[in-house]
Amino acid sequence: MKGLTLNCLGRKDEAYEYVRRGLRNDLKSPVCWHVYGLLQRSDKKYDEAIKCYRNALKWEKENIQILRDLSLLQIQMRDLEGYKDTRYQLFMLRPTQRASWIGFAMSYHLLGDYEMANSILDAFRTNQMKGPYDYEHSELLLYQNMVLAESGQYERALQHLHKFSSQILDKLSIKETSGEYYLKLKRFKEAEAVYEDLLRRNPENVMYYEKLIEAKQLSNADEKVAFFDVYKQEFPRAIAPRRLQLSEAQAQPVFERLADDYLRHGLHKGIPPLFVDLRSLYLDQSKADTIEKLILQYIENLSSVGTFSSDASEAKQPASALLWAYYYAAQHFDYKKDTDRALLFIDAAIEHTPTLIELFIVKGRIYKHAGDPVSAYQWLEEAQAMDTADRYVNSKCARYMLRAGHVKRAEDMCAKFTREDDSTEPFVHESDSHLAGFLFPSYNEIALLPRTDKRLRCPSHREPE
Repeated sequence: MKGLTLNCLGRKDEAYEYVRRGLRNDLKSPVCWHVYGLLQRSDKKYDEAIKCYRNALKWEKENIQILRDLSLLQIQMRDLEGYKDTRYQLFMLRPTQRASWIGFAMSYHLLGDYEMANSILDAFRTNQMKGPYDYEHSELLLYQNMVLAESGQYERALQHLHKFSSQILDKLSIKETSGEYYLKLKRFKEAEAVYEDLLRRNPENVMYYEKLIEAKQLSNADEKVAFFDVYKQEFPRAIAPRRLQLSEAQAQPVFERLADDYLRHGLHKGIPPLFVDLRSLYLDQSKADTIEKLILQYIENLSSVGTFSSDASEAKQPASALLWAYYYAAQHFDYKKDTDRALLFIDAAIEHTPTLIELFIVKGRIYKHAGDPVSAYQWLEEAQAMDTADRYVNSKCARYMLRAGHVKRAEDMCAKFTREDDSTEPFVHESDSHLAGFLFPSYNEIALLPRTDKRLRCPSHREPE
């Protein structure tokens, strides 16, 4: 036990020494073998840990805790046959426990013996479950249903789902799963009704639209565009049908009309991630060219008359619409690797509103993509100075500092949000925070720097070979 305690304190060599001394005193001690296995497991030596657990079971065959630990390592190492045998022993020792039945069934499920897994779950449900039915019972029924579906018995799985629907508390899962089964069974009318009902529940779920298209058996682009028109009218506040429609539209006039509507809405409302939202469309060069033409038109008209088009009857847009048009154009040309035009538009945006942090971050990113890490870090540092309490901007700035070779400054930047002392490794103490985003990329970036004594050090970091 002293060895186990020392291991928890990080004194591994002493821990192993004490455990080995215990084994030398009594090689038949299941406790010593179990603890030795725990030490091996903590060092990720899973094969050695399994050997230790098996030695412990030689002297105490019915130790529940050792069997549980052994089963966990067997599933970790994908020893499915061994896992099945261990779960069978646990099942025989504790036949009244729910975990014993489920673990035993799961062992057959993982081996692909779906019929046996289903039989075990059926036996448990009929012989052990007396009610009242709770959420665990509901999840057990859904698990059994999944086993039936994975065996390819979709009709049987659908009947099972309907039979026990009153006992399953997750009503959303019932609808989603039944819709999937209807599609598998090619019962498209029933599937269509299910997904239409689901869309009324959540009109922003992309998967529901995709499944409904499959249920309606729509194949060409024009049919899909018309399909989304229906749901745009039914759910006027939903974004998903508008965005999905852009992906499906192929004809140039149709896409231009839809993109015009989508861009105007995003720029009017001032949605910062608008470019990220539309970036996947750039895989189609014609769509990228259409978006570029529209954005440049908006900038020209907003600058001169304050509207998206030159139509005098159109309502005036807020001043922020021009700002977000500049912001989008900068990201657009940065994506196209047209650095000069990207800088032109981001400078115009900064001149328009010099207090918006996002503009400085984008300008730093443009310089980074252009291969100038020093200028990139300087603009990120300026963004960080505008809001020193923003963890995201601080972490981003630290990473840009690393690229520019300013390792000590990056450390100091991350030290602002640690809870420990101001040591040379401040970020190590708070690995569960935003600093994880700084910590892991940092070593790759530092590896590119010249070798100096100021390189960041971490127990798990090794010098590049």
